[in-house]
Amino acid sequence: MDIVVRNAKLRCQQGTVDIAIAKDRIVSVGPKADGKGALEIDAAGSLVLPGMFNLHFHADKSLLGAVMRPNLSGTLPEAIEITNEFKRSYDPAEVAARTLQVLEAGVKNGTTFFRLFADVGTIGGLRAAQGLLLAREKFSRYCDIEVVAFPQEGIVRDPGAAELLEEAMKQGCDIVGGLPWYEYTDAEAREHVDICFEIAKRHDRDIHMLVDDTDDENSRSLEYLARKTMREDFHGRVAASHCGAMAAYNDVYAAKIVDMVATAGVTISCNAHINLVCSARLDREPKRRGIVRVKELLARGANVVTSQDDVNDPYYPFGKPDPLECVSMIAHVAQLTLPHELEQAMDMVTDNAAKAARVTDYGIAAGKRADLVVVGAPSVHEAIRLQPLRRHVIKNGREVARSVVSQELVT
Repeated sequence: MDIVVRNAKLRCQQGTVDIAIAKDRIVSVGPKADGKGALEIDAAGSLVLPGMFNLHFHADKSLLGAVMRPNLSGTLPEAIEITNEFKRSYDPAEVAARTLQVLEAGVKNGTTFFRLFADVGTIGGLRAAQGLLLAREKFSRYCDIEVVAFPQEGIVRDPGAAELLEEAMKQGCDIVGGLPWYEYTDAEAREHVDICFEIAKRHDRDIHMLVDDTDDENSRSLEYLARKTMREDFHGRVAASHCGAMAAYNDVYAAKIVDMVATAGVTISCNAHINLVCSARLDREPKRRGIVRVKELLARGANVVTSQDDVNDPYYPFGKPDPLECVSMIAHVAQLTLPHELEQAMDMVTDNAAKAARVTDYGIAAGKRADLVVVGAPSVHEAIRLQPLRRHVIKNGREVARSVVSQELVT
């Protein structure tokens, strides 16, 4: 064996197991692995998870908060305006350099799969996408990376963006992005969705859109996206992020949309950090939280994930990025604090995210891909509560990060 992780605690199981790895696969999971690995890791009763996911990350904007003017209103429109000023002169190498800093932090925190969004449009052209593709190439040994071509300025309202999205696919982007609610009219929002599906079908790509990321209860692009997904038989191949308008829907309409989303197999990414600080800026107290109806979606069987949307940029001044922090945040804002709900929250950066990304060899069992995280806490509850340093991170059967820092009281 190449690696044996001993005394590992698995979710929802009593006792500990040994996990044996050969090359990039798990070969056995059981009470005692035979033989010795070239690398022996003692988990010492710590929880071991399969590699964690970040399925919505605007990496091209990461760390720009240190160099851009501040977002004085805290609103989404001003964040877009500030970013536009900077990305006119984006350099792919510089975008890649910033991205690699944050990817490194994410891997150390146990993220083995990233979906990176690159602004594609007439302001910045393809430079952001080219930067993220370069980062993907440079960091491929540490994690899996998908690059989303994302039309931040819209498609209909940004003539030329559709052609740039086509070219982004040809240059190697993996996912067709979208921002339909940003168009001027409902008809143009629907046209935006239609264009994205046509590009996705031509290139056989999945779709991930930012949908109804607004406080306007009349924003209806999620409804059209779900219906379009059904009509095009794209079940399981579409994700919608934010969907904050759902927080303002009346209960009858919300129930209809929740059912449509589940029926269409559309994954919802609730990026709680960002919605909490960008939504409801114009509300008087009490302010809405601006997140989707997470519990209603889960109860209906919809696939829900949570992601670290931004890291120190004009949209959000914080972000590590750390999937356990994302789990803690969604547990707070969606009130997922009962024992079974904590497990649901952890699913949002593990099993649910793997389903959304259509990763079929995911999990901790013989034959599965050897992507593992030795968390540093004995249970899901303690992992969320403490958010400890990840003791070991294994990607494709190779240790790619470890924690060597310790804390102690000095007497």
